[in-house]
Amino acid sequence: MITLPLLFSSLLFSLGHGKPPHEALQLLNFINSPKPLSALRNARWALSRSSSAPVYVGAQDGLMEADKIDSLPGQPQGVNFEQYAGYVTVDPIKGRALFYYFVEAPEDPGSKPLVLWLNGGPGCSSLGAGAMQELGPFRVNSDGKTLRANEAAWNNVANVIFLESPAGVGFSYSNTSSDYEITGDRSTADDSYTFLVNWLERFPQYKARNFFITGESYSGHYIPELASLILKNNAANKNTVIQLRGIGMGNAYVDSNTNEKATFNYFWTHALIAGETYKNIQSSCNFSASFRTADCEEAIYVARNEVGNIDLYDIYAPLCRSGSNVKSTVEPDPCAGDYVTSYLNLAELQKAFHVNGHLPHSWRLCGCCGTGWHDSPSTMLPVIQGLLGSGLRVWFYSGDQDAVVSVTSTRDSIEQLGIPIESQWKAWSSDDEVGGYVIGYKGLTLATVRGAGHMVPSYQPRRALTLFSAFLKGGF
Repeated sequence: MITLPLLFSSLLFSLGHGKPPHEALQLLNFINSPKPLSALRNARWALSRSSSAPVYVGAQDGLMEADKIDSLPGQPQGVNFEQYAGYVTVDPIKGRALFYYFVEAPEDPGSKPLVLWLNGGPGCSSLGAGAMQELGPFRVNSDGKTLRANEAAWNNVANVIFLESPAGVGFSYSNTSSDYEITGDRSTADDSYTFLVNWLERFPQYKARNFFITGESYSGHYIPELASLILKNNAANKNTVIQLRGIGMGNAYVDSNTNEKATFNYFWTHALIAGETYKNIQSSCNFSASFRTADCEEAIYVARNEVGNIDLYDIYAPLCRSGSNVKSTVEPDPCAGDYVTSYLNLAELQKAFHVNGHLPHSWRLCGCCGTGWHDSPSTMLPVIQGLLGSGLRVWFYSGDQDAVVSVTSTRDSIEQLGIPIESQWKAWSSDDEVGGYVIGYKGLTLATVRGAGHMVPSYQPRRALTLFSAFLKGGF
């Protein structure tokens, strides 16, 4: 076994006094969990592999119509777009099925691209996080029973699928309990690919549509792995050819050693730790080593106490105080995850969503995987390097107030790729003010979002929509 970053173990303690957002503890717990060396194998597996077994393709006749949603409980008046939700079987023998929620664009959906959104974790819900708290058409009100419109929803400019993956996340499930004990990057990529092939059979009008994959956090693993698998199977003429045109990853966790080192740099440059503490960490910690010295542990312990009890996913945001009678007056509401959990466990909501009535547990924001995550390469950079030569549009974007997967980490990761700059750093605008900054590399774009935390569309919805529109067009 190897010992993974101790920083996050320490910071879990400081997060415990307030309620962090949905993905915070999930990713921090994952980073801190001990993993066998076999689970951290080099990421090059994704560069050369295609599915080793034939991909299951089931009959989809009539299922699109069956998945159509008449209306959601408590939805606002004037909804003018189509909604669908249901299950796509990815393994009929084991009884494994993935749940999706799909929203079409309100205006001219036939001319707009198809986009898949994936939340990270690993093991967090794209429905409860992405759709209901970030970029979907609705936000859940504090009563946990009604919805309000999100004017900056991404389905204004695209048709968007929110996928709960892998099995065990949200409403997705397997009838074979051992499936939950073997979940990892490889199985998640395989099942997501099988989902897409079958979903396109169910919605054949989208087969020729330009397709993009977007997401955040641990989707820095999910997205490159799925994109690589799609390209390999497209080249082999396997199954439906998926018209993949680009990938966009927000505050993406792609390289573990770079990420930890960059976090301390971010702490220091944002006045969260003392200069002396930062110097001690630099001199005593080897971030590429498989263990931590006593001096390094001591320096990290000091940093933990200096940072204090804050939300590391947005260093300037308030924490959720569950049970408080004081209603939040900030956006995003730090308790939004509580409202979503209440809403998605309503019986009438699950009926409208066509949810399997025999799930073994109630809906939850994060959690899926029995004894843990079974394969996770320590770096995705070789996979991303391989994608850069494929002609795909590759974008990273970073909310600049996230300390866990900071813009510092993303910049350091891109630097490791060694690709030349093609367009210099500049500001981009949203609503007549600076929305963030952008730099273009050969085959890759990095954009920041000013004033946003880890879940960018939650913190800065209008700027996020401007960014997303630029991504689809290929630039600002």
